[in-house]
Amino acid sequence: MNAMTETQDQELRAHEDHHASLRLWLRLLSCTTLIEETIRQQLREKFDITLSRFDLMAQLERHREGLTMGELSRRMMVSGGNITVIVDQLEKEQLVQRKVAATDRRSFRVLLTASGRKSFARMAVAHEQWVVDLFSGLDEHAQEQLNDLLGHLKTGIHRQHANPSRKETT
Repeated sequence: MNAMTETQDQELRAHEDHHASLRLWLRLLSCTTLIEETIRQQLREKFDITLSRFDLMAQLERHREGLTMGELSRRMMVSGGNITVIVDQLEKEQLVQRKVAATDRRSFRVLLTASGRKSFARMAVAHEQWVVDLFSGLDEHAQEQLNDLLGHLKTGIHRQHANPSRKETT
């Protein structure tokens, strides 16, 4: 696996004179980028699949009744065109299928095939282990603390979005 290059390591942009929040943001971004790139590489090497295709299959695994293209697009936060390309590829490999919706014959739902469920299950086990390995530098207590702290951060960010009139202080 290649080490993160300087252009990918956002934390290198931070300086001592930057606010601690900015340095923390850049560290979080660097960790996220490194974790994501590691998982992308592992998925490519071990299963010859992209992270986008894996993510789409994960959405379908959670929704056995299938999802519409619009639902997939919203959940994955990508354009409908991107979803169409991914579904087309997975359909060619017989990992997903499109079924006409019972209530509206003009639309359809995308579902994992039996082969797709079996394939995703193998990938999901490996994916979980990669994540466990990536976080192995933190003991269980440290992972719980980090999870709690990030939960507080997330709650605070949601509060700011809910109350946009609140002024930021510097």
